Amino acid sequence: MDNLWFRCFGPPAESDAVRLVCFPHAGGSASAYAPLARLLTPRVEVRAVQYPGRQDRRRETPAGDITELAGRIAERLRDPEGRPYALFGHSMGALLAYETARVLRSWDVQAPVRLFLSGRGAPSPVPPRSDLLPDDAAILAAVRSLGGTGAAVLDDPEMVEMALPALRADYRALAAYSWRGGDPLDVPVTVLNGRDDPVVTAEDAARWAEHTSSTFEVKEFPGNHFYLDQRAAEVAGVLTDGLRQAAGTVGDRLRP
Repeated sequence: MDNLWFRCFGPPAESDAVRLVCFPHAGGSASAYAPLARLLTPRVEVRAVQYPGRQDRRRETPAGDITELAGRIAERLRDPEGRPYALFGHSMGALLAYETARVLRSWDVQAPVRLFLSGRGAPSPVPPRSDLLPDDAAILAAVRSLGGTGAAVLDDPEMVEMALPALRADYRALAAYSWRGGDPLDVPVTVLNGRDDPVVTAEDAARWAEHTSSTFEVKEFPGNHFYLDQRAAEVAGVLTDGLRQAAGTVGDRLRP
């Protein structure tokens, strides 16, 4: 896989490991998935997407359009070997994982064996109010309200200056996104959510069921929007179970 776009953390995965492609939240980077990767490898090969405009890609222009970015990621996910894979996305990353799966379907290439969608309500033609932030002050206030380890950078003016270009682009992309309709995906979906998430209700999470014609489940965890920071081991268990339930060779690879 393209090492500019997809990053590995932890020990090398087994040669026949199932691939899990992880999509970060708004303003986030691939390294957000390092703790999860260390829990899942070597049985699962975790590849975290590094979006343009952050960390070692900070000199690149951040993407300002969700569907355009999904297309760029999908292009790099084409696998001529037909290796089974799943997609996991948190917050904005959940929307990107979903749209990436839709692009791949439109190309009639191998579908993911499962989508794991975390910390994001189902898409709709109208963006949620939490995505409509008019200026930098509103963006920074929103990031603070969501909590998580990433919010700590807001106490350092130099870190804020570095983080703002990616945050601006990501929230601009979220504000401009609207669901364009289409048939549900024929892919099993697991939705994960924090019980006290201030922007995603249980009803928002449950509406993802409308976007799949396959099996669907919701897993709720104690915590807020960034419950994953404290519940990584439990999330790793849900991911492993979900992959184990997937058809054929994927389940075989993950049997205890």
